[in-house]
Amino acid sequence: MELIKNYLPRTEFASYEDFKENFRIQVPDDFDFARDIVDRWAAQEPDKTALVYCNDEGFARKFSFAELSQLSKRAAAYFISLGIKPGDRILTLLRRRYEYWICAVAMARIGAVVVPASIQLTEKDIIYRVDSAKAKLVIALNDPFVLEQVKNLREKCPSLLDILIVGDQPQEQYRGFNQEYIEYDEWNHYSGCANSDEMIIYFTSGTTGYPKMAIHNRTYPLGHILTAKYMQCVQNNGLHLTQSDSGWAKFGWGNIYGQWICGSAILAYDPVRFNPRNLLQALERYKPTSLCIPPTMYRFLLREGLEKKHVESVQWFSTAGEPLSGEVNKEFHRITGHYIHEGYGQSEGTPITCGFPWLPVRPSSMGKPSPLYQVALIRPDGTLCEQGEEGEVVIFTNGQNQLGLLTAYYASGEMINPVQNGIYHTGDIAYEDKDGYYWYVGRNDDMIKCSGYRIGPFEVESVLNTHPAVRESAIIGHPDEIRGQIVCAVILLNQGYTPSDELTKELQDYVKQNTAPYKYPRKIVYLPDFPKTTSGKIMRRKLRDIIISQVV
Repeated sequence: MELIKNYLPRTEFASYEDFKENFRIQVPDDFDFARDIVDRWAAQEPDKTALVYCNDEGFARKFSFAELSQLSKRAAAYFISLGIKPGDRILTLLRRRYEYWICAVAMARIGAVVVPASIQLTEKDIIYRVDSAKAKLVIALNDPFVLEQVKNLREKCPSLLDILIVGDQPQEQYRGFNQEYIEYDEWNHYSGCANSDEMIIYFTSGTTGYPKMAIHNRTYPLGHILTAKYMQCVQNNGLHLTQSDSGWAKFGWGNIYGQWICGSAILAYDPVRFNPRNLLQALERYKPTSLCIPPTMYRFLLREGLEKKHVESVQWFSTAGEPLSGEVNKEFHRITGHYIHEGYGQSEGTPITCGFPWLPVRPSSMGKPSPLYQVALIRPDGTLCEQGEEGEVVIFTNGQNQLGLLTAYYASGEMINPVQNGIYHTGDIAYEDKDGYYWYVGRNDDMIKCSGYRIGPFEVESVLNTHPAVRESAIIGHPDEIRGQIVCAVILLNQGYTPSDELTKELQDYVKQNTAPYKYPRKIVYLPDFPKTTSGKIMRRKLRDIIISQVV
């Protein structure tokens, strides 16, 4: 029997309205991801594929659920031998190495809490996260940059018991995870933790101060049933690829929880650096049946010469993490015959709105609200917006726990309730059209306030990215004594184009001609590259700091 039927009274729906009204997830009193999903698949279908790992160096390895169950039991015994107990937190710096899945399941098995982190973090960033989480272990990739960042952690982080290094070549000054855990006998027990206990913590940045800890409980995987089955449309016995570093919440959306509950294997494509040509080759070779990658990657695939043959196996394309240009979606459809379906959400939860399967795609739209949440748009005074009016995306909780939504923030030594007066605030601005589709405008803190106008970065970027000279653009607000802020466009140029006053004027006029003139960029800065995450997402705060430091 498909495991998903243990949690969904109904899996099929006739329309979005039927889905919105009748979709339900049944949450058992003591859900255990290791026991109820990994071990149950291992018992029912031992040879069922769980994970297909590959990299650009030609290494590939396939794992069945039976094998992952056994390996995670050995890792659990190993962690226990190192002094790890239920509730202890373990920070990982593992990119997309297959060991992440072994470790994550092992932690769920013993009740430890995984704290994923990006391998781009520097020593200062890592120390802050270890100290904030009071992490007992760090499990890090055998990578020169990562090793340099973790070498002083033992002396600087009082909570830390040890550092484990993942890789085939052990490092003398560290414990080798691969060499040690495999020697342990399987730990055939379960944590006995409650649904309300912690399972995973993401660090998420706000507008001020250091990143906060977003804490999810042990029912978090069940919330991602909606992500996997109705946003990414994964298939039982299919192969799904969500391209994301394990340090980001998008990894949890697309690489383990909902996908395994739905019976899909994960394609763990693990490049050291993103290369669109290599990704096209991986897609053609491994033939995933569903694909979810950031809008930036779709753009690069198109520019790399995407052809239908590269993605013939893929039956459903989706994206999340940042807005998708309508022009990119239309061009993708022209080449492949498929549209890309957008999902919108945050590290704090599961999809809030989505281009669900029953909805005709409207390029650039966020789709319609998820049935998991009571979603609305509100004004600053808390009243509901009219259709067509911009407002903040919020979730009304009605005093009830929201499946998949964080249970608490932790910052500056105190727990913070993310729900205030029955409302969870996303900080994102959108509007609803007459047919109920939501359209993204920008982050509350990214909104540019110029001479009384509120300007969303995405709407200007969408225009600039269609100009033949522009390879990529990012819009930020730049301080201005007269207007408060002005629109500043940071531009990456295509080959054959060079910065000039003439090109700047041409781009400014192009924006004026294709959107409201007041939105045009009064300042344009050309850069050779953008600071990005490993999944290709522009790091706007760092970009803003770079530009302001150059200009001031």
